[in-house]
Parts: sequence; structure tokens; C-alpha cells
Amino acid sequence: MLSVRNVSKSFGGVHALRDVSLACGESEILGLIGPNGAGKSTLVNAISGVLVPSQGHIALDSEDLTGRGPEHAAHLGVGRTFQNLRLFPSMTARQNIEVAHITCRRQRPAVAAAIDVEALMAEYGLDAVADRPAGTLPYGQQRRLEIVRALALGPKLLLLDEPAAGMNDYESEELAHAVQRIRDRTRAAIIVIDHDLRFIMSVCDRICVLDMGEVVAIDAPAAIRANPKVIDIYLGQMN
Repeated sequence: MLSVRNVSKSFGGVHALRDVSLACGESEILGLIGPNGAGKSTLVNAISGVLVPSQGHIALDSEDLTGRGPEHAAHLGVGRTFQNLRLFPSMTARQNIEVAHITCRRQRPAVAAAIDVEALMAEYGLDAVADRPAGTLPYGQQRRLEIVRALALGPKLLLLDEPAAGMNDYESEELAHAVQRIRDRTRAAIIVIDHDLRFIMSVCDRICVLDMGEVVAIDAPAAIRANPKVIDIYLGQMN
């Protein structure tokens, strides 16, 4: 599914990513954790085409994504949310979702035909606010709307950048169930960045730990929790 090989990214003299390699298979949920500035969002931005890697190669189902731009990534089936919400605030919730669905219809019509926008809104509790401007919705509903908009692309790969940010324990638990339902229904590969360790540990099949742009460990949640190096650079700080 997703292959990231030897990816580096520099901003001037700052090395945001250093020789990062990882893979995420169909129906797998992979977590990305690490201290602030570890390179998590930079990696997701490189995968989704927002940033061009300084070196390395990124592919989805053997299709090259490296430096091809976000439109090309979306056409190949990469959907994402952002750390800071990027909805179209003056458009209604339904229109936000329809924009993504139109993109899917143009590039992957067979996939789009199986997506019911109204059913998606109902499943994620947005049907009652479908005709309200997105910018007027409560924060939690805006987060859900951004995820549903990504799902309207019919993604093969779904990138979630801090989806649980600002949520209470109940909301993050509900989100964990929602992410697992997405995986079970769509069989998409999912990569999740978050600082909510309870959320990450409960939802992910494997976790990749980054520090200073480098991969420290990739393993199952229980092994990551017990990894001395991970505890030293990250988990110990969080505790």
C-alpha cells in the first residue's frame, strides 16, 4: 500500500526528516508519535504532496507520489485532515463534503459511485447540521466534518493529523471507535498523528516513533510502551 523509502526534508540548514523509511498496509492503522518538532507533520505533508522531499521516494500502490503535489495525491486516493482545521467555512457542511466527492467522481468514478454523501453525514452525526455553514459548527462537529470530507474522496490512504486535539476523554474514545469503523468498512490504510497516548495506543496496530526527524522505533503498541529509548525521549515526558 504505502511505501516511504529514505525520505529526508531540509528547510535551509534544519533537517526536519532524516532518512525516514516506513510502510503502511491495507487496513492497517499506523500511529505517528514523538516530541514537538520530531517531524510528524512534515512527514504527513510529504506523503500528501504538500511538501517536496529533499530526497527519498514515496509510493501508493506502486504509484509515485514523490513531489507530485496534493492534487495528484488526492486523485490517487490520499485523503487527509489537518492539525489546524481547513474547512471551507462559508460553505455548508454538505457542500464541504460534496467538493471532495466531485474530485473522486472525476478521477475514480467507480469508487465515487459507491459513496453516499447523505449516508456519510448521517453515520457521523452531521445530517442535522448539513445546511449550516461549516464555520458556525461547534469544534467537535468541525473535526468530524473534516474526516467525513476526507472519506468522500474514497481514500486508499487516510492521513489524520491530530484528530483528537481538543477532545475530552469521551470524545476521543468515540473517535477511536470511528477510526476503526472507517478501517473495517473501507480497508483503507490509516496514519494517525496525535499526542493523546491513550487514543493512539487503543486505535493503532503499530506505532512509529520519530525524534529529531529520525525513526526511533516502529512496533506494536505494547512494545512501544515498554521500549526504553521511547520512554526516555517521549513517554517519560508525557507521564
